[in-house]
Formats: sequence, structure tokens, C-alpha cells
Amino acid sequence: MKAFGNFLLSLLKENPVFGLYLGICSTLAITTSLDNALGMGVSVIMILTVSNIMISTIRNITPNEIRIPVYIVVIATLTKSVELLIKAYAPAIDVALGVFIPLIVVNCIILGRAEAFASKNGLVSSALDGLKMGLAYTLSLSAMSIIRQILADGILSLNNPFTNSVIFKINLIPADYRIAIFKESIGAFLTFAFLAAGVAAIQNITAKKVEVK
Repeated sequence: MKAFGNFLLSLLKENPVFGLYLGICSTLAITTSLDNALGMGVSVIMILTVSNIMISTIRNITPNEIRIPVYIVVIATLTKSVELLIKAYAPAIDVALGVFIPLIVVNCIILGRAEAFASKNGLVSSALDGLKMGLAYTLSLSAMSIIRQILADGILSLNNPFTNSVIFKINLIPADYRIAIFKESIGAFLTFAFLAAGVAAIQNITAKKVEVK
């Protein structure tokens, strides 16, 4: 239980969206539904984990002067592969996310972890780091999308990305009490601000507890 608690705290402390403030553009743009959040999150988990593994593998044979271009080529290749898989097997996600799938190439989280961690650590550690950061990113997207979808549409729903059939759909807020602004850009900024403030507050409380000990 303690190990699980430490893992959750690490997801908050090193959260790429609400802790490190990376990948915010895609976060604000696509978090209108849980479908979008999970589609983007799973894509980033796959690319981040595999790119970390590949960059860790070649770190000792990559000249320092060209390491960033090499990292970008690796990430771009993986991103294109994932994009083609989504087009082939989950067209609904492809339509919903649009240009944000190819833009994963320039996502600061992926290149940042390649430079800061994978290029300096072993294969297993790099794989776990990619998985953890990808999971934290996915949880961040999911939290924002759940809040925005409930407040704006009054429902919480999830569709099967392969068949586009409904997995679940729960009506939570009557039509007269929905807040349509959370479907717009300002709603994304408000949701992000409140969640970022909450994560910062938890980090401050944790830091004070550590100082007391």
C-alpha cells in the first residue's frame, strides 16, 4: 500500500501537464470528451515508452553533436507508425484528434524525456520512465475531459474506438443546468487552472510534511 501511495505521489510530483506544464496545447484542445483523452493518451504512452527504449539502446553510439536530430527522427518514425495504425483501425479517433496525432512529434514531453532521462539511463529504467510519464499524461487528459464533458454535456460517456459503439453513457446533469462554456477554449483554461492549482497544493502539503520529518 505504501509503495502504491508513493507511486501516486510521483505521478503528481512529476506530472507532465500539471507539474511540469508540458504538452499543454494538445491537453487544452482535445479534452472535450473521454474518447479523445484516452485515444491521445494511449498514443503518447506507446510512442513515449518505445522511443525511450530505442534512445536508451542507441545512447552510447549516438554522437553528442547530432543527438537531438536523431531523437526527433526516432520519435517522428514512431509517431507516423501510430498515426497509420489509428487511421487503419480506429478511424473515429483519427477524425476526432485530427492534426494533434502527427503533432506528437513536437510534444515537449516525449523529446524532454528522451533528452533528460532515456539518453542517460538503462533500458529498463527508460521503459518504466516512459510508461510512468505516459500514464501521468493520460490521467491528466482524462481528468480534464471528465470534468469538461460532465459540465458541458451533462453526461459521461465512452465509445469503442474500433467499432464506434457505446461502452457506457451516464446522464448526470439535466439540460437546464449544463455549462456550455466548458466546451469552449475558456472552459479548457479554467479546468486546467483549477486542476493545476490542486496539484500544486498537494505538492506543497507533501513538501511541508517532509520538512517536518
